[in-house]
Amino acid sequence: MEKGTGDKIKISVRNLVEFILRSGDLDNRTGGRKDTDAMQEGSRIHRKIQKQMGSEYSAEFPLSIIVPITCEEITFDLCVEGRADGIISRPEENPAIVIDEIKGVYMELSHLEKPVPVHRAQAMCYAYIYAGIYDHKEIGIRLTYCNLESESLKYFHETFTYEQLNSWFMNLVEEYGKWAAWQIRWNSIRNSSIKALEFPFPYRFGQKELVTNVYKTIIRDKRLFIEAPTGVGKTISTIFPTIKAMGEELVSKIFYLTAKTITRTVAEETFQKFKESGLLSKSVTITAKDKICILDKSNCNPVSCERAKGHYDRVNDAVYDLLINENDISRDLILNYAEKHKVCPFEMCLDVTNWADVIICDYNYVFDPNVYLRRFFLGEKKNDYVFLIDESHNLVDRAREMYSAVLYKNQFLSVKKIVKLIETNNHVPKPYNGPKLEKRLEVCNSDLLKLKRSCDNCSVINDITDFVLHLMRLMTEYEEYLTEFPDSEGRDEIVGLFMDIRHFLSIYEIYSDKYITYTDYDEQGEFRIKLLCMDPSDNLKACLEKGKSAVFFSATLLPIQYYKEQLGGREEDYAVYAPSPFPSENRLLMIGSDVSTKYSRRNKEEYEKIVEYLIAFTGARKGNYMVFFPSYQMLNQVAELAEGKLEGMVIQTNNMTEIEKEEFLQNFTLDPDKSRIGFCVMGGIFSEGIDLKNDRLIGAVIVGTGLPMVGNERELFRKFYDNRNGRGFDYAYLYQGMNKVLQSAGRVIRTLEDKGAILLLDERFRQNQYTDLFPREWYPNIPVNTNRMETELKNFWNS
Repeated sequence: MEKGTGDKIKISVRNLVEFILRSGDLDNRTGGRKDTDAMQEGSRIHRKIQKQMGSEYSAEFPLSIIVPITCEEITFDLCVEGRADGIISRPEENPAIVIDEIKGVYMELSHLEKPVPVHRAQAMCYAYIYAGIYDHKEIGIRLTYCNLESESLKYFHETFTYEQLNSWFMNLVEEYGKWAAWQIRWNSIRNSSIKALEFPFPYRFGQKELVTNVYKTIIRDKRLFIEAPTGVGKTISTIFPTIKAMGEELVSKIFYLTAKTITRTVAEETFQKFKESGLLSKSVTITAKDKICILDKSNCNPVSCERAKGHYDRVNDAVYDLLINENDISRDLILNYAEKHKVCPFEMCLDVTNWADVIICDYNYVFDPNVYLRRFFLGEKKNDYVFLIDESHNLVDRAREMYSAVLYKNQFLSVKKIVKLIETNNHVPKPYNGPKLEKRLEVCNSDLLKLKRSCDNCSVINDITDFVLHLMRLMTEYEEYLTEFPDSEGRDEIVGLFMDIRHFLSIYEIYSDKYITYTDYDEQGEFRIKLLCMDPSDNLKACLEKGKSAVFFSATLLPIQYYKEQLGGREEDYAVYAPSPFPSENRLLMIGSDVSTKYSRRNKEEYEKIVEYLIAFTGARKGNYMVFFPSYQMLNQVAELAEGKLEGMVIQTNNMTEIEKEEFLQNFTLDPDKSRIGFCVMGGIFSEGIDLKNDRLIGAVIVGTGLPMVGNERELFRKFYDNRNGRGFDYAYLYQGMNKVLQSAGRVIRTLEDKGAILLLDERFRQNQYTDLFPREWYPNIPVNTNRMETELKNFWNS
């Protein structure tokens, strides 16, 4: 829902009817039948049907209406708008005008006995608006359902008088009135508080210029890429100008997007600082479903969860109760109100986002095609949203994975066995029309078997059209099966494959020359086929274009042009480097250039040399240190050699729990009585997002260049970019490796008062392709051996 200017509120037809008319249970057992357009293949089927219509058909017809409303002593205009899929004009027939609403589904159309109520309501809204504008006393609607596999069609027709539609529509908007009135009242309160808001601290060096750059980016509808070293205050410097733009009605909603829990916490604390300075705003953090669910294992249906029964009948009351009584909408508050009204806390949280000024969430709620917030981003309409994308160097790989899809051959065989067993046990000769599900599964398995026979290690596939067609046929049978057996044994595995196929088909719909298809074997030897996104920029652009502006920021966004290219930047967008406020004399950067971590030189002699460096580096001053390795294997081998030589070692292990992580960090105390030396992995949980200030960490050693291991996918990336721009090694290995190095080194200097030493251990750090990626604050740096390093450290610590 979009917050309008002055006393005008805008809402789309779809959002209006879905919000007011929803009812009943949460139920994950019904396949796709309950929300039959949830699996639409984009707009492909719409375009195809629309093109087949004659001159009497007007496609994608924009319609809007402004309705004056008085509610709770507030008078305002409600603007309801959208695009009808089609307007059919046949003057010789009765009715002369028919509104067409098109939905693509996987289910067998013979099972669709009546239109889905929300779809019917959408068509009725468009019919009312059209009849009012063009003065029709009578008007028809047509619901067109298309099976995505067979492309067969089923129609539902209905005719209304204008008076019938007028009465129905006015009741609809009247129900929405209290929400719109609350929104106008809240906007006024919020904007007044923003006008008086000041930056809460004295500006650091370069910080005011950064704030100005963000504000200009927003008012010009651009995108900004910021390389900002730790200590610049990038979080508060991006949030403050965005809030000010919201107060001037330039921004309707702020999305603060992160990759990790720790950065979400920093964002929450920053908004809280502004609230302590007088800001009145409603911000909500979306908590992952499995972390907020009241069940040990999420299972959203009335049988497994009492709150699922009638959830949609109660959730609007729960949200309204929360909105009128609370400003600081925490996870605990949502849990409390969800308990009070007996609704699902996760679904309630998502509904609260409709009315929140600020949404703090993971990247996937905006970008991931499986879980993005459709209430904000479905359709082509651009809104006044601003995306603040923290630690945005993470988004490149995350986006590539979001827009890729994989299927495993063994999934099809496993589900086939489960289905056969269930049918046998239930004595079901033919539970649905058409070939049995197991036969469709076998056809897809046979397709994969053919591909497997021609794949020794890794094979690039040029055409999978037949396989995709077979998957679509399978999906139709799958829909019927999930409806017939909603609570069958092995349901998790059955639904898991269903969801994987659905995602595979949706990615196939957006497949382009920025993709490749390949087959290979995973580490357990399981055969798989993958649609691999090589460049996510087009997909990210499509998401970013739903908003007004975007700000990407990170301490490690180098080279910035690479990230601008991969993250959907345009030629007219901006890129800036925020200068570091740290005194250069408080940082010592050294390069141990007589050590190598190349695979060919990973041996005991080289590791003993690394241990000598660690003894000298940590022996120069008592304190807390972290040593970052490129792999657990090397970490453990060096740790074994260092046993008895290095005191105070604490070792990161694989798959640490949250409690184990906290216990690890508790070793790094202020003013320690003896040294602590943490052995960690680059790119792991301790190399990014942790904040050990002051003397909780005084030194870091980076062992190796952080290059990813050579593998099938990395090599495919290398070949792809070699063909595109001759920079295959850089795109596949170098940039990702150096980002890990920069993130790891960034753990040392966290505040203006910090003082710390950084040691890079690998001869390759002296080569131009690596030094070209050093940030400005890494100069000057000093090449050392163990003897010179001891001298440099003595001078540094005594200065």
